[in-house]
Amino acid sequence: MADLTLETAVSQQHSFTLIAGIDEAGRGALAGPVVAAAVILPLNDQIETLLDGVNDSKQLTAKRRDSLFDLICQHALAYGIGQQPASVIDEIGILPANRLAMGTAVTQLTLTPQFLLIDGRIRLPQLNIPQKSIVRGDSQSLSIAAASILAKVTRDRLMVEMDRHYPNYGFAQHKGYGTEFHRAAIAQFGPCPEHRHSFAPIRPPLL
Repeated sequence: MADLTLETAVSQQHSFTLIAGIDEAGRGALAGPVVAAAVILPLNDQIETLLDGVNDSKQLTAKRRDSLFDLICQHALAYGIGQQPASVIDEIGILPANRLAMGTAVTQLTLTPQFLLIDGRIRLPQLNIPQKSIVRGDSQSLSIAAASILAKVTRDRLMVEMDRHYPNYGFAQHKGYGTEFHRAAIAQFGPCPEHRHSFAPIRPPLL
């Protein structure tokens, strides 16, 4: 279960109090944006109790994520959200787009973080802030887990709205990921403007 062990270690080592956890949602989807979130939590025992149940968003039900989303927004010192659309992902690639979304999320924070804890192996060299990448950080760091929930819920809501504009693809159900239904819909109707045309199976085969 995610807790503040990593945040506390950074705080004790560097005397920092504003430590942002960062995560993304939608990196592997075939459609829709990549969404990132950054969350700064107060470093006290009370926040672990208040945010009991916050963990890697993939381990939680949609209903539980929605309720935790509101709790995180209520109790975080600051949070920010950034996104990059499918068109940018096609233009520059998913990893650069992911870095841009994460950078935007950090700049949206109302407090300037002193240190960043980033899920995965990604680094944000465009930000002049000390940082550490943590594989599976969303199951270890409470700040990263909170960010994973904000990113996931925000993106899911965007995909539900997108479903109203492009009802043939089932975006509200699979959120743009490559399910059998989604792949069949792409084969039947062709991709829409919200699809990532650089991704297989949407990318046309090389001649």
